[in-house]
Amino acid sequence: MTMLIELTIILMGLLFLWDYLLKRRRNEILHYMPGPMPLPLLGNVLIYRGKSPEDIMSFVAINREKYGPLYRVWIFNKLGVFSCDPADVEVILSSPQHITKNNLYDLLQNWLGTGLLMSTGRKWHSRRKIITPTFHFKILEQFVEIFDQQSAVLVKKLNEFADGKSVVNIFPFICLMALDVIAETAMGTKVNAQMNPKFPYVLAVNGVTNILAKRFINVWQRIDWIFWLLAREDAKQFYSSIELMHDFTERIIIDRRAALEQSLTNNTTPTKDTDVGLKRRMALLDVLLQSTIDGQPLSNEDIREEVDTFMFEGHDTTTSAISFCLHLISRHPLVQAKLFEEIREVLGDNEERPVTLRDLGELKYMECVIKESLRLYPPVPIIGRTFEEDVNLNGKLIPAGTNYTVGIFVMLRDPKYFPNPNTFHPERFLNDSVEGDEKINPYSYIPFSAGPRNCIGQKFALSEMKSTISKIIRNFQLLPLGADVRPSMSIVLRSQTGSEMGLKPRVYV
Repeated sequence: MTMLIELTIILMGLLFLWDYLLKRRRNEILHYMPGPMPLPLLGNVLIYRGKSPEDIMSFVAINREKYGPLYRVWIFNKLGVFSCDPADVEVILSSPQHITKNNLYDLLQNWLGTGLLMSTGRKWHSRRKIITPTFHFKILEQFVEIFDQQSAVLVKKLNEFADGKSVVNIFPFICLMALDVIAETAMGTKVNAQMNPKFPYVLAVNGVTNILAKRFINVWQRIDWIFWLLAREDAKQFYSSIELMHDFTERIIIDRRAALEQSLTNNTTPTKDTDVGLKRRMALLDVLLQSTIDGQPLSNEDIREEVDTFMFEGHDTTTSAISFCLHLISRHPLVQAKLFEEIREVLGDNEERPVTLRDLGELKYMECVIKESLRLYPPVPIIGRTFEEDVNLNGKLIPAGTNYTVGIFVMLRDPKYFPNPNTFHPERFLNDSVEGDEKINPYSYIPFSAGPRNCIGQKFALSEMKSTISKIIRNFQLLPLGADVRPSMSIVLRSQTGSEMGLKPRVYV
């Protein structure tokens, strides 16, 4: 018994020594940086104990107040640095070198592979160059037609609940609409999610995104074998749904490639086919099929990575952004009245009149409303990088191997740059500027990130938001019914209470 105790003490001593030596260099470099006191081996993992998804953003804000805009935490032997200072954030996000995402994104790899969101280095640069033309003005102009058509379907679905009394959680309706939009614009095919929400691909996308949110919150489930052990049913659904999505995407790619090759052989344009959704519009898939890297066409797997990336980024983040924005509008009648007035001036009184890209550009006050909503509820509340070498951050050295996390949610509520930061005040964005006590650092407002890895679909997302919100405001008065939103931290910001409101048919006077 005595020998066992002695061996245990020796073993623990060796573990503590190993932990100390492993962290010594990084601790010596970060001697200047504040943060919670770490325990041997565990680091600061216990400070997250008992924290719910709703607690995380306020927890980061409290730490920012306690330790300043740059602080460190240890999760076992992994070093994390949280940054909420726009000047520091600018150094990292504007750099063409610091583009490698940190381990927050690892959960997405099974689904997305190493597409544009997950790749780094030469692969990322080549993919970014290929995909950028997808968002050319002329292509985006064609997408507006899809935005308008799918938001019209959304209005018809919501009409069933527009009695001025019923509480409607608009989130699942927006989610299906956004999925219809991104399937048609990215793949050039219709999945009819709004009319057929039980379609297998639609169920798979929604199932995987919901499980990803749970795995993000439950830290231990981020490790695959523990995920299998602790959540077997979720794990089975997760991996089988990813396989289904991959198969679906690959079938679309094969059909579309065959049609393209036939059209090139016959020197014709692919005709419309309602089964595989071949259309005259240039979808992301078409751009990828006609692209080459070093003279070689992209493989089906390469293309699938990018299409799957678009399916994830183009529906989940947009759903979050539109849902939070509509909720805020429902709670601010003066803002809603001003929005409706602008919409009537630009679009007239015909609720069914299709919008154009030019129309959307003229909705200036709506753009302020959207920007303010994104400030309060950014769809991606944190982003991260991994440092592969020591980094000088405005005179502060940060060691290689650090997971660097930008607290976007906290930055966007900094009273230094946004007076009354928790107040919904769209007018602060009038005249393309933000009112504040001092000249604003452009990196203090980055709901779409910034620098080389900023959101490539930013104009696409803003146009989709304007189209959808204007269609809803043209048809309904939004009423302040139901629960207030309770933002919850995940890969994408969500609300624990959904996005509840009442709907009343719009009366034109």
